[in-house]
Amino acid sequence: MIADLQCVVLDCSDPLELAEFYQSLLGGALNQQDRRWSLDDSWTTLHAPSGLVLAFQRAADYAPPVWPDPSRPQQFHLDFGVTDLDRAQEQVLALGATVLDGGSGERGWRIYADPAGHPFCLVRH
Repeated sequence: MIADLQCVVLDCSDPLELAEFYQSLLGGALNQQDRRWSLDDSWTTLHAPSGLVLAFQRAADYAPPVWPDPSRPQQFHLDFGVTDLDRAQEQVLALGATVLDGGSGERGWRIYADPAGHPFCLVRH
C-alpha cells in the first residue's frame, strides 16, 4: 500500500453551499478541526458519520460537468447506497439535486446532479 485516501475533493463555485447539501444527505460535521488541512472561505469539509471526509474547494470560473456529454465529462462520481430508491430520490430532489437519468424498470440505480452539477448515483443495497 502506498497511501490512504484522506478525502474526496469536489470543485465548485460555493463550497459551503455544496457542503451543506451533502451534510443533509449524509449527516456529519462541517468544518471539523483536522490537522490535515486549514479551513477558509475557499475550502469547506464534511466529516460524515461513516468516517468519509468530503472537501469542497472553490474553483474560479467553475463550469459543471454535463452528463453524458464528453465535451464536459463527469470526471468522477459518488455512489450512495440506499434501501428505498423512490424515497431517497424524493429526499435528494428536495435538497436541490436534479435527475440526470431516472433509470427504467428494475435497474438498481439512478443518476443525479448535486447543486453544483457533479453527478452522483443512488444505488439500491
